[in-house]
Amino acid sequence: MNERMKDATRSVQRAYSVIEMKSMKEDGDLVLIEGIATTPAPDRMGDVVEPDGAKFKLPIPLLWQHDARQPIGMVEEATVTKDGISIRGWIKRGVTASIDEAIKLIKGGLVRGLSIGFRGLDVEEIKGSWSLRFKEWEWLELSAVTIPANAEASIQSVKKFDTEQKAAS
Repeated sequence: MNERMKDATRSVQRAYSVIEMKSMKEDGDLVLIEGIATTPAPDRMGDVVEPDGAKFKLPIPLLWQHDARQPIGMVEEATVTKDGISIRGWIKRGVTASIDEAIKLIKGGLVRGLSIGFRGLDVEEIKGSWSLRFKEWEWLELSAVTIPANAEASIQSVKKFDTEQKAAS
């Protein structure tokens, strides 16, 4: 086992993707976001994070740029398939000026990426490279990011959160 594989099981890893904004909807203080947290496509470092290897418990914190001191919302739904993990979450407006700024940057299309923060549980080297395959991993957080490593991970829509519909469900 090389040093990179050992580090992958001991420390928090990050894999990034791009957000494709379809729309942004708001209802009162909540802004709903939908997107792709990760896919099995190799990221810009050549690493592969297998979506169906994710171990997690909802809700998952939604952070700004992987900064644990800057939570902006929560991921409440995550649908795992072999092709990727689609998410649905919310950002709470009006809590801090920095959260309101994050909403503006996402809504304006300036921050379009999503990135998973995770810890590798079952990791293997991809033969003939320095890259790793994360077959099983603990999903710790999701972040809105400016520059993603996984070009397929992205915010797909931002919209007003329907609190009446949420209460009915």
